[in-house]
Amino acid sequence: MNIDVNERVERACEYFKAGYNCAQAVVMAYNDIMGMNLDTVAKLAAPFGGGVGRMREVCGSVCGMTLLAGYIQPSADPKNLEERKNNYALVQHFAEQFRKENGDIVCRRLLGLEPAVERNETAMPSERTPEYYKKRPCSEYVGCAARIVGEYLTK
Repeated sequence: MNIDVNERVERACEYFKAGYNCAQAVVMAYNDIMGMNLDTVAKLAAPFGGGVGRMREVCGSVCGMTLLAGYIQPSADPKNLEERKNNYALVQHFAEQFRKENGDIVCRRLLGLEPAVERNETAMPSERTPEYYKKRPCSEYVGCAARIVGEYLTK
């Protein structure tokens, strides 16, 4: 597959900086290979931002890679265990690559919110201000995830 990995990373980071969440940004950078329009992809990936619904669990960038793994290595037939194994193996590969580079795949730990995680956070996302982007490394995680997927697709 002929993919410009750097262009995909740039595209993902631009989506994130435009206000899309981390999961949306990663998946939207690859919407064309999925044959899906941006609106549909944005809707499907939206719940995974903020560590899944802003619960600070698995990083939305990792969730974005996971959604893409469902297209890259599909597993639609519940009886086809080989397909499912291949899908899970790709998810694990993506997660391990991300973990190697960033130290973790869990949002709250990536953001330094452990051990004192506020479980009373609201569902309201943070306003995207210049201060937000200064204190959050999320754009770097989005770029990393987009690069990992791109490198996989170009092999």
